[in-house]
Amino acid sequence: MRVAILGCGYVGIELGRQLTAAGHDVVGVRRSDAGLDAIEDAGFDAARADLTDATSLSAVPDADWLVYAASAGGRGVDAARTAYVDGLETVVETFDERAAPPDRLVYTSSTGVYGDHDGDWVDESTTPDPATERQRVLLEAERIALAGGEAVDGTVVRFGGLYGPDRYRLDYYLDGPVTEGYLNSIHRDDAAGTVAHLLETDRGRGEVVLAVDDEPVSKWEFADWLADECGRPHPPKQTVAERAADGDVSRRVRANKRCANDRLHELGYDLRYPTVRDGYRPAIDAFWED
Repeated sequence: MRVAILGCGYVGIELGRQLTAAGHDVVGVRRSDAGLDAIEDAGFDAARADLTDATSLSAVPDADWLVYAASAGGRGVDAARTAYVDGLETVVETFDERAAPPDRLVYTSSTGVYGDHDGDWVDESTTPDPATERQRVLLEAERIALAGGEAVDGTVVRFGGLYGPDRYRLDYYLDGPVTEGYLNSIHRDDAAGTVAHLLETDRGRGEVVLAVDDEPVSKWEFADWLADECGRPHPPKQTVAERAADGDVSRRVRANKRCANDRLHELGYDLRYPTVRDGYRPAIDAFWED
């Protein structure tokens, strides 16, 4: 298949590698020179385009599958709206009007749209309750993706906390203070693998799918386990109330939930890293080598 990965960054580059290895014709789309170089270094084609500019998107070839993985980074709400809502609307409209429109669109969202559930379980049937304006923007973009276009069927994949190469937070967990709550995580390779699986097996059309590993884990328990594995003392801990006493705590930090991945397994995806403990093993090995 011909695949265009729009906003081809941390997960997108790994997705491109996996799809290229499977024999698909992949192009990654970014605006910056550094982003384009990273795509080419990963072994597949790159195209420069502004996702909010329909004219600019003419640089992106026709595709059977679109993956919208753009990120606003740490910028504010306006930047998030531009990246997630305006860009997605432009992409759907532009590609849907082509003579050879795509068949599938996967939009990568976040489990942050659920907000706070006081540690209770959530799944695809749980009504989202975004904790921040940025998360409300993500939810708005999800609706655009699921609506798709005349030719395009949409799927939303809600990622848990992404980690993996270059994104292991060893210093935070080993040094502390570690704030209470649950980790709902997914390794970069499994985040990319989930999207590839849904596309290649033609599953998840019109659905929301949670992409998290098998074990929501207490941050405090994980930090103590990680310290033991690295031969370090257990780090200091901090409740949300204690953190609030030290300064402002956002509603995002207060949000606490456990995300279930039953639907992901029903759709046939097998995790490479079923738990965050499995996924952190390379980081622990590297710690000892240093």
